[in-house]
Amino acid sequence: MPGFEKRLARQPQLYSRVGFVHSYRPLGADKLVFLPSALGLELPRDCTIAAEAVSAVQRITSGNFRLALRLLSQAGRILAVNGMSVITQAVVEAARVSLVIGRA
Repeated sequence: MPGFEKRLARQPQLYSRVGFVHSYRPLGADKLVFLPSALGLELPRDCTIAAEAVSAVQRITSGNFRLALRLLSQAGRILAVNGMSVITQAVVEAARVSLVIGRA
C-alpha cells in the first residue's frame, strides 16, 4: 500500500508498536495460477483459455494479492449465479466491472 508508512508515522502510539513495514512484490502469472484453486474455483482445462483468464487477472490487479482475492471472489459469485463452473476471461472482466477495479 503506497503511503502506508507515512500514514502510520502520524499515529505515534501505533507506529511505535510496528517493528517494520514490509513491501511485497507483485505476484506474477506463475503464482496467480494457484490462487483460483485455493479459493475453490476451477480454471479451464484448455491452456490458452486458462492463460487468458490468469493474464486478465494479472493485468487488472497488477499482481496485487488483495485485489486478486477480491476479483476472484467476485468471479466465484458470478460463476455461482450463472451456473458456470470454470473461470474465463469474460467472467474476470464481468467481475472487474462489478467491483469497479482498474480501467474500462
